[in-house]
Amino acid sequence: MKHRFNPIKDKSSEIIEYLMSSPDMPSDEPTRFKLRLSIEEAVENVVRYAYEGGIGWLEVGTSLDRDSLVLTVELRDAGTPFNPLDRDDPDITLSAEEREIGGLGIFLCKQMMDTINYRYEDGNNILTMTKKINK
Repeated sequence: MKHRFNPIKDKSSEIIEYLMSSPDMPSDEPTRFKLRLSIEEAVENVVRYAYEGGIGWLEVGTSLDRDSLVLTVELRDAGTPFNPLDRDDPDITLSAEEREIGGLGIFLCKQMMDTINYRYEDGNNILTMTKKINK
């Protein structure tokens, strides 16, 4: 399942709902919660920061390996090159006032998903997240 949204300005909710409505998505609520949180963070980052004024495209898709039951969620955009995984994880032992701003969302994605990979290829940012599911 794959779809390109263009432009993406003010379409975060629509993009998230598209991904969450995929037939590849599991039915169990704890896994859906983890997937939704990770998808929301990743989509919001692209919509807010990839393009000046949100004028650009975002291609999203899901696939399910039916043998291993690994769900893959992929986001691809042609915005400013940015690897969210290059950032150090926030020090969650510090209070909110002591921590640097930013990075908590990607940190949560890393905790919720099994793998998160980034690559820049042919002028595109490609973020791939995987999660083992129970169907």
